[in-house]
Amino acid sequence: GFFQRPHEDLMPLVWLILATSGLYGGGVVMNDVFDAELDSVERPERPIPSGLISRAQAASLGGFLLTGGVVCAFLVSNFSGILALAIAIAAVVYDKWGKHSSILGPLNMGICRGLNLLLGLSIIPSLVSEYWYLAIIPIIYIAAITMISRGEVHGGKKHTLFAAALLYALAMAGILYVSKTRDQAITTLFFILIWGFMVFLPLRNAIRKPEGKMIGRAVKAGVLALILMNAAWASAFGGTYLAFIIILLLPLSILLAKIFAVT
Repeated sequence: GFFQRPHEDLMPLVWLILATSGLYGGGVVMNDVFDAELDSVERPERPIPSGLISRAQAASLGGFLLTGGVVCAFLVSNFSGILALAIAIAAVVYDKWGKHSSILGPLNMGICRGLNLLLGLSIIPSLVSEYWYLAIIPIIYIAAITMISRGEVHGGKKHTLFAAALLYALAMAGILYVSKTRDQAITTLFFILIWGFMVFLPLRNAIRKPEGKMIGRAVKAGVLALILMNAAWASAFGGTYLAFIIILLLPLSILLAKIFAVT
């Protein structure tokens, strides 16, 4: 199998894992850099407002992580590097400007995730040209989470939460459709049902009571449920055993979510 290949054949996978980690981490850090003044009022416990790290130090760390992510991707191929650079730019654009738009913001954030899926596929470049359309589904899903998160501090609007629920359903239906075309619908449905239970229950509670605390729980569930989304993807392409392995990451992620801010 893939993991029994010679060490040098595994290096592209290692570089892409480092690349996506750097890009994600860098995007999160730069988000705090650009939000430092607002967080000093709304979230004084965050690292920069609390004095745990200075804004300049955080900016240096964010830049280092983003640059490192792009460099690691270029070590795989020029194509992977270009995708990583696009992700880094999209992340900074969102952190600085995109988040302030109720429509473009969620789309911008979704594009980051969609490009990240293509970055993973770029380990075999021909897969990107064959399955590029799959990136639409994470764009939809992450856009939904981003829409919900806009009400995390001051409360949200029910129509926005209903729209997010519709996008959730579209993302799940999309993966189920892909699984059907590959005769994997029954097993994939199992993972989608778990995924749906995890995200729709807190979202329903947020719709009933659209306060910041309830919305925060819905956002947290949506982010953690990315693991279940990935498991559904694996199942859709016939990797049922991989799907169960992926699910094993969920308890660890829930534990880490108690230590680090997820929303």
